[in-house]
Amino acid sequence: MAAMSGMTIGKLAAASGVSVETVRFYQRRGLLAEPERRGSGYREYSEADRSRLDFIRRARRLGFTLGEISDLIGPVQAGDIARAAQARLAAVNEQIAELTRQRCRLRQLVHLCEHGDGAQCAALLLASREG
Repeated sequence: MAAMSGMTIGKLAAASGVSVETVRFYQRRGLLAEPERRGSGYREYSEADRSRLDFIRRARRLGFTLGEISDLIGPVQAGDIARAAQARLAAVNEQIAELTRQRCRLRQLVHLCEHGDGAQCAALLLASREG
């Protein structure tokens, strides 16, 4: 791949598969630096900026929050990353457990509504909304 130093924000965004507004959003959140304007009058982004943007996108796909990503940017040790990943894994496991419980309740609702009477169906739906 050819070097892409001196990229405009549009080229940086396109190279990383995001919108210009996403780049600006990450800049406002302090995750991505806003470079100085060059002689051309445009801000020019480097390969390092693209690498950081790609890191942010990969971390987001793994479910890390912007705050967690902010903690991971900069000088971090492998242990810091492992702890953050472990915490994220625990959160994902809890989400899976909750989704499993929700799936079970929905299966019960479907079964009751298909094989029971309308009042039981409505009662179970109301009970599931409250709890």
